[in-house]
Amino acid sequence: MYFRRPQEAADALQVAPSKGLAAPIMLKGTGFEVPQGYCFHPGHTWVLDEGHQNARVGIDAFAGNLFGKIDSIELAALNRWVRQGQKLCTVKREGRSIDLLSPVEGVLVSVNHEVLKNPNLIVEDPYKNGWLCVVKAPELAINAKNLLQGAIVTAWMQNSIARLGATLQQLSPALAQDGGLPVKGLFFQVDASVQQQLAQEFFLA
Repeated sequence: MYFRRPQEAADALQVAPSKGLAAPIMLKGTGFEVPQGYCFHPGHTWVLDEGHQNARVGIDAFAGNLFGKIDSIELAALNRWVRQGQKLCTVKREGRSIDLLSPVEGVLVSVNHEVLKNPNLIVEDPYKNGWLCVVKAPELAINAKNLLQGAIVTAWMQNSIARLGATLQQLSPALAQDGGLPVKGLFFQVDASVQQQLAQEFFLA
C-alpha cells in the first residue's frame, strides 16, 4: 500500500472510531466475563482481528480491576513498529507505573484519543470503548498462535484470579481474599516490592 498515491495510502490506513466498535458477546463464568472472538496475551492485553490486517488492541478486565483507577496512559508513537511481547503502553497512577506488552506485531496506525483523555475507560469498558490502539499486523495469524483464545480463555482468567489470591497470601496476607474477585485497585495499594512481583507474575514486566 505504500506504493499507492498518498491519499490512497491514507485511506487504506483508516480504521473504525471507538463509537463504531460493536459490543462483544460476553461469555459468562466465575470471575470476569470474557468477550467471544478476542485473543489474549499472557500479559493481560487483548487483540481483536478486524480484517485487512487491522488488529484492535486493549487491556483486559483482570488488569483493569487490578489497576482500579488510572491517572494517565502513554502509548507507543504512531507509525512505530512494535513487536509481539514488546512494551506497548505505560499505565500511571499516583507516581507509580506499569508497562504492558503488545499482543501482536506490526505498525501502530491508530490510537483511541478518548482513552488518552479519560484513561478510566480501560477500567469501565475494557472490551469496547476502552480499546487502546489499532496495529496493522501483517502476521496476525502467526501471532495468534502465541495467544490464548477460545474456551481456554475463561479457564485462564479464573486461574489468574486464583494465582493472584495465592500470591497475595504469601506476599501481603492482609490484602488476600477468601475467594471472589480481587480488591479493585489492589495493584497500586501494595508496597513497591509486592507491586514489582505482581508485575512480573501477571504482566511479564
